[in-house]
Amino acid sequence: MRYNSLGFVLARRNYSESDRILVLFTQKYGKISVIAKGVRKLSSRKRGHLEIFSYIKFSASRGSGMDILTEAELIDGFNRIRKDLRRVALAYYFVEIINKILPEGEKNEKIFDLLLFYLKRLKRESELKTFRKDFVCDILVEAGFWPKEKRLADPDTTLLDVLERASTSERVGRRILS
Repeated sequence: MRYNSLGFVLARRNYSESDRILVLFTQKYGKISVIAKGVRKLSSRKRGHLEIFSYIKFSASRGSGMDILTEAELIDGFNRIRKDLRRVALAYYFVEIINKILPEGEKNEKIFDLLLFYLKRLKRESELKTFRKDFVCDILVEAGFWPKEKRLADPDTTLLDVLERASTSERVGRRILS
């Protein structure tokens, strides 16, 4: 069975000589893992579309084990963000938090739309410290870890309690944003 959706690349890791396993956060299916066959070859047309936090339109086929990515089209690579170290660190932080907070296969269109909103706004945002904290508050509320009506005084501590360990990109992001 073949399916398609919009999605963000949350994580990737090399697999075999020319393949890559991707974790995608999709609009229709939630967080999924797929294998991109041959994507590490220099001649691969999909290669540039599958960078972390890229916004893509993709097709995949159900496999006997892991689903196989068959097509990928870049909608937004967020190139303006990638040219600024502070912004790119924050974008990596956003997708790492989404990857850790959501279970595999859980669909959540509100969080999908929230991530798209924050990445688009990151292109022009100037106050990055406040922006990062706003993101954490919104994600905790939308994921059901904090009530919407209640003020969140220390979003970083609450997030740390939810994740049960510090995120890798947070340490980098805090140093860059200081």
